[in-house]
Amino acid sequence: MKAITESGRRSRSWLRQQGLAVRGLLRAAVLAGVLQTLAIIVQMGLIAWLVHALLIVGLPFTSLFWPAGGLLLAIILRAFAQAAQERCGQHASARVRQQVREQLAADWSLLGPVRLADRSSAMLTNQWVEQVEALDGYYARYLPQQWLALLSPLLILLLVFWLDWLAALFLLLAAPLIPLFMALIGMSAEKISQQHVLEAGRLAGHFLDRVRSLTSLQLFGQTGAATASIRDAAERYRSVTMRTLRVAFLSSAVLEFFASVAIAVVAMYIGFGLLGYIDYGPAGQLTLFSGLLILLLAPEFFQPLRSLAQSYHDRAAALGAADGMAALQVEAASVARPQMVVSGSDDSLVQISGLSLDYPGRDRALDQVSLDIRRAEVVALVGPSGSGKSSLLHCLAGFVTPTTGAISLFGQSPGQQPLAWLGQQPFLIKGSWAENLRLTAPQADTSVLLQAIEAVGLSALLAAQPQGLDTLLGEGGRGLSGGQAQRLALARVWLSDAPLVLLDEPTASLDEHSEGAVIVALRALAASGRTLVIATHHPSLMALASRRYHLEKGRLADV
Repeated sequence: MKAITESGRRSRSWLRQQGLAVRGLLRAAVLAGVLQTLAIIVQMGLIAWLVHALLIVGLPFTSLFWPAGGLLLAIILRAFAQAAQERCGQHASARVRQQVREQLAADWSLLGPVRLADRSSAMLTNQWVEQVEALDGYYARYLPQQWLALLSPLLILLLVFWLDWLAALFLLLAAPLIPLFMALIGMSAEKISQQHVLEAGRLAGHFLDRVRSLTSLQLFGQTGAATASIRDAAERYRSVTMRTLRVAFLSSAVLEFFASVAIAVVAMYIGFGLLGYIDYGPAGQLTLFSGLLILLLAPEFFQPLRSLAQSYHDRAAALGAADGMAALQVEAASVARPQMVVSGSDDSLVQISGLSLDYPGRDRALDQVSLDIRRAEVVALVGPSGSGKSSLLHCLAGFVTPTTGAISLFGQSPGQQPLAWLGQQPFLIKGSWAENLRLTAPQADTSVLLQAIEAVGLSALLAAQPQGLDTLLGEGGRGLSGGQAQRLALARVWLSDAPLVLLDEPTASLDEHSEGAVIVALRALAASGRTLVIATHHPSLMALASRRYHLEKGRLADV
């Protein structure tokens, strides 16, 4: 319970923080809502006066022209104010969602691929799309309506009190019961909404994992078991969804019950008062005008509370979605600490001093590593698997923050200056060859792209494509072999103007022909004056290096 309370407090604080940037729009939405209430009061007042004038006073139709015109203007003003309220709320919501997505991108960048490795792509996608969209109703409807649920009934109550204090008392007694029950229901709604968000992410990740491993599941004859596991995950999601809907239905039912009872009591009081059966208090002074106006305003008194109840689920959904994003922001802030920079010689590009790195629950990945890499130098990091080669590259790239020690790249901390990266698994987007290449060189023209393609030995393959550089690739480079995808990713590195290139086993799992093409391209890249740091087992890549360092259990030694 304490954890849930702390989580809820963190989510509410995060939602308030996001709303600071749109306070002006939210206030404008509230102001438009108040104007709408005033227009409703005028509209109902004119309707009651017209009925009283025709039935009781007996005024001719010709004398009702101006009141009827005023009624029309009140209706137009009401519609205008309602549209303005919705527009301001939607603008506020859109701005917050854009802001949150920018913050998510920044947080993911700070955490880096290493820390995000334990999160499935489906869960990250769910956070980027579904959880951010869950904030829409909270800012567009709930926050403005929270104030209108207080201000609008208060304005109506003051008028009703002036007309008949006993009728106002009936409304006043019923009104507090509605938010009280809504708050009680909201305690469980918040918890259920958090579970709903978690189950949605789990279902997306579970389904995507099974789709990606479909070939292996078919070969092992496990498609039936996979289908059953997806069915179980979907059933858990359905169960949580139904619990969420039941809570939303219960909150609406409570509101409608109390509102209906209160309106019925007021209607009976007005009816019996006009018939003369009640003479207590102000009942004896009731007229058709005052009685009809009170009856017309009674449903409008509860309408803001109805709207709040309808959007109350938006609050619970936003709190559930905010929990994960608030936790992510806290985690990102914890790693975004400045790194001490070491001093080195003027021709040094990379300086590392006393670098150590610990992962929770694992042996020390790096232990007191010190290294100095000069410009235009090719350095090879060799050693058995698990020796710390990739961890050292991750520190240089700024993906992880070392436990102790200091790193300087270009005289700054890692991550402050761009560098080029090529891992074991090339990253290619769903798009054309040109779009993939321009990820590192957005302004590069066709001739420059063709030079990069030629440098990595893909000219013949490109010439065979019917659409050339506009040829589309599937997700993850589908349509290319592993070696071709690696070389296309290397061409992207070639196009980058970053002076430092980090390569993590760039020839892993490649055939002999592809290996040779990648090595030739890397040799040409080194000859262009780039600084290369290569983690490798390959003898030919080791031969490229001007210096080699051996890593063993996180410790570094010259070879």
